[in-house]
Amino acid sequence: MEAYTVRADAPRGALVTPRFVEPEMADLVGRIQRVPWPQSNEPGDRMCQEVIELCRLQAARGLTVLAWLADGGAPGDGGEEVGWLLTTTRLTGHRQQRMYGAAERLAPPVRDLVIANFTWALSSTRGGRVTAPFFASRAYPDDGYAAAHTTMTLTQLWERVPDVRQALAAAWAATRTPADWCRAADLQARYGGEVPVVTYPRGPFPPKSATRPWIVRLLGAE
Repeated sequence: MEAYTVRADAPRGALVTPRFVEPEMADLVGRIQRVPWPQSNEPGDRMCQEVIELCRLQAARGLTVLAWLADGGAPGDGGEEVGWLLTTTRLTGHRQQRMYGAAERLAPPVRDLVIANFTWALSSTRGGRVTAPFFASRAYPDDGYAAAHTTMTLTQLWERVPDVRQALAAAWAATRTPADWCRAADLQARYGGEVPVVTYPRGPFPPKSATRPWIVRLLGAE
């Protein structure tokens, strides 16, 4: 059985409805969110670069997990097989190839969910106020102090450093969409009926010449 259905004739665009999500996959969606986002009142150039690299990792990990959700589960037995995905070291080499490859295999209707969230975040005046709390609450679910400081740091980065904004938007869209996928599947399992994945309204995609190459590649905008 396919892991999702697509209704292409919906008035507001194609609707993607997950059929089911295995508990192990739902847990993995949460685990990839636990990363060491910075907590600083005075972000400098070095921290900005570290955040951009962390965003690249999170975008690639989120899209990899989304691809697995769309395929019905992680490859292999889900144990040691996903260990390479969970490390938070800089994304390079074979790990990068595997994640980028998974992202490239996303079907257009599934990829469009991510693009809708990404473009909304960049075009909305509320983008920073939505993305920062999402990152912080999931990175530090049991530490309100750390979550609050992370929220403040990422909000300041969004507002003050335009160069970081695209990276944060890409990481948020790529990790938010799998979470919403799991939420839709859970609601369907609990209450029945078809529950599509809900996204924010799509905005304009930024010009490729002004977009980081890894964002263009991961989101399939080449």
